Amino acid sequence: MAATTHTVTNQVPPLVGYDVFATDRALTEAVERHTGPEILDEVRSELRSLGTAAGSAQAQAWGAQANENPPKLRTHDRYGHRLDEIEFHPSWHRLLGHAVSAGLTDAWGRPAGHVRRAAGFLVWTQAEAGHGCPLSMTHAAVPALRTDPALAAEWEPLLTSHVYEEGLRPAPEKAGVLFGMGMTEKQGGTDVRSNTTRAEPLAGDGEYLLTGHKWFCSAPMSDGFLVLAQAPGGLSCFLVPRVLPDGTRNVFAIQRLKDKLGNRSNASGEVEFDGTWARRVGEEGRGVRTIIEMVAATRLDCVVGSAALMRQAVAQAIHHGAYRSAFGGLLIEKPLMRNVLADLALESEAATTLALRLAAAYDADTDEERAFLRIAVPAAKYWVTKRCTAVVGEALECLGGNGYVEESGMPRLLREAPLNSIWEGSGNVQALDVLRALQREPRALDAFLREIGKARGQDHRLDGAVKDLLTELADLEGVEARARRIVERMALVLQGSLLLRWAPPEVADAFCASRLGGDWGAAFGTLPHSLDLASVVERARAQDR
Repeated sequence: MAATTHTVTNQVPPLVGYDVFATDRALTEAVERHTGPEILDEVRSELRSLGTAAGSAQAQAWGAQANENPPKLRTHDRYGHRLDEIEFHPSWHRLLGHAVSAGLTDAWGRPAGHVRRAAGFLVWTQAEAGHGCPLSMTHAAVPALRTDPALAAEWEPLLTSHVYEEGLRPAPEKAGVLFGMGMTEKQGGTDVRSNTTRAEPLAGDGEYLLTGHKWFCSAPMSDGFLVLAQAPGGLSCFLVPRVLPDGTRNVFAIQRLKDKLGNRSNASGEVEFDGTWARRVGEEGRGVRTIIEMVAATRLDCVVGSAALMRQAVAQAIHHGAYRSAFGGLLIEKPLMRNVLADLALESEAATTLALRLAAAYDADTDEERAFLRIAVPAAKYWVTKRCTAVVGEALECLGGNGYVEESGMPRLLREAPLNSIWEGSGNVQALDVLRALQREPRALDAFLREIGKARGQDHRLDGAVKDLLTELADLEGVEARARRIVERMALVLQGSLLLRWAPPEVADAFCASRLGGDWGAAFGTLPHSLDLASVVERARAQDR
């Protein structure tokens, strides 16, 4: 074809070769806010290095390759011996190795460990989200294992290591390990108390043999797993290593890998136990209580992961608008597109601000902050993960037809977006968990109200929303049917309070007017036209300042 018939103009350059951390004002300000001055320079340098890597052409290529070449299950070798191994594309290992070396499984023992890890997780997830699963499970296993000091002493240094070693070998022979989790079974799903997997005690202290299955086993290529099974004393938590101390393989039959909507680079499997050796973690009959700290930590990662997907989608949409011309000018200058982009930016900043506030509460580790987290984590997990799909879908539309093709990267974000709302308990589970805390743990509600009360009097729309929330909480008639409504309002007033305290006035004003004051439509791009929307969009633009 002659070149004169195919002149390429008005195409947007790729968003590549930028610092994902430094160009995110909401994130950089949150890190500065929640990190002590004595280590702030160190943390900034660490995150800028990770941000530069995440925005590089190399990391973007790794992400694409890992998703185009999903993992493959090898159940047997050529002779018929069981292998139960999973093969990943080299790019998966490169992504995972970079993440581990950046400390994304190491939060529990470092100064500001949770804030710096959450910020790093938010940054690196924007390069590729699927490998976040083993990172999250490995990080979250630490508090559960700490219920058994001997197990923690054995495993925690390996879980928090900054060295990634692929392949199955005895844990003591490795410089670092990964963990997965197996809770749900086919007959009960989230109702783990209906689990049928049996745990039969052996003569050795705390040793058992497991028989049963797991319908969803996260990261089945990992070195060890925390699972639930029915022991003589009731549902209990167990550590299942893939390789036994003598070097032989534990019985861990991977029946198949799930064919998922998104999250294609990551393996999720169905596994069978048949005389599988395990160590009990915690007391018999207290399995849920033992593993719940792991669940809480992974729920926070669902919030952070959704904030990351939103941020990347919004950054791509604003970048597109800043370069694409239509109807006589740049899209970003068109009033209606500016309204859409500002609306998306509000959602992204509110998610990031809330996620980092929760991480800071983990670092503080006071009675007050633990009580706050008891309600704030499931409320945030419910709301932020729900908003993710809507935000990514609208951001994709901002790119028009170009956003609907795989090369843009937006379809991968959209397929990934619903995952965090389902993983670690879907919406109803989170809403009911908040209700349990409200009914059984009054200190949690007190801590939550004190947190949102820190912005009292700063905006009449927040004050009115808090008053309406208290009215809802005072009426417990038919409360279960209203659980989603209540939790949504709790999450919104919390986000509004945080933005009023810490975000620029134009951001807080727009959020309160729309999300709390009711001056908003049913779709993005319906913000009041009188707001300073240009400043909101400019703040969210991914460019060096």
